[in-house]
Parts: sequence; structure tokens; C-alpha cells
Amino acid sequence: QVQLVESGGGLVQAGGSLRLSCAASVNINSFNPMGWYRQAPGKQRELVAVITTGGSTNYADSVKGRFAISRDNAKNTVYLQMNSLKPEDTAVYYCNAKRPYSLQVIDYWGQGTQVTVAS
Repeated sequence: QVQLVESGGGLVQAGGSLRLSCAASVNINSFNPMGWYRQAPGKQRELVAVITTGGSTNYADSVKGRFAISRDNAKNTVYLQMNSLKPEDTAVYYCNAKRPYSLQVIDYWGQGTQVTVAS
């Protein structure tokens, strides 16, 4: 049973920082890639950042230069360091893990963690 547990969300002032963590119940090398998505009220869920098993990363244009995704394979954990936060970063942030299976990809999601950036 795969479980992804996010933590680290909260309320922060604009310009501040937060670090989100996503702890997996299984070896994260079984997923490729892992990433973070977010969903603001009234909006669709959007990709924030992803990281592959090889360490390659990709970011949404809106967060480039401010956010950094990383992974600790020994702890089966993926992180999202968020700096220079803006009110428009306010959203529920979800951890995602993709597992290739035959010709398909299985998606796993965490329960989400709220990030609120006050102006």
C-alpha cells in the first residue's frame, strides 16, 4: 500500500519561505517522476515541480528561481523548498508519484497540505 504524507504547510507572510516534505511508505526509486502540484480555490490543479530518479528537475514558469525540488532516497522523501513566496502561491499543495506499470502509469497522491501566503 503506497502512502504519501505531506507536511510543512502553513501561513507565511509574502517574501517568506516554507519547506514542504512528502514522505513515502515505499522506496521512492520505484516512482518516476515524483513531484508537487497545487490547486488554488476555483482553479484546476497545476504542476509545480517534478524530479526524476536521476535527479533531473522541471518547474512551472511561475515558480522558477524561487522553488527548488529535491529528494532524499535514504529517507524516501521529496522536498519542495519555497522561497520569496507570493500571495498567488496560496493553494493546497499535493505530492504526486508516478509508477510505470506495463504500458500505463499509476498515479499516487498525498492528502495535500495548505499553504497560505499573506500580503
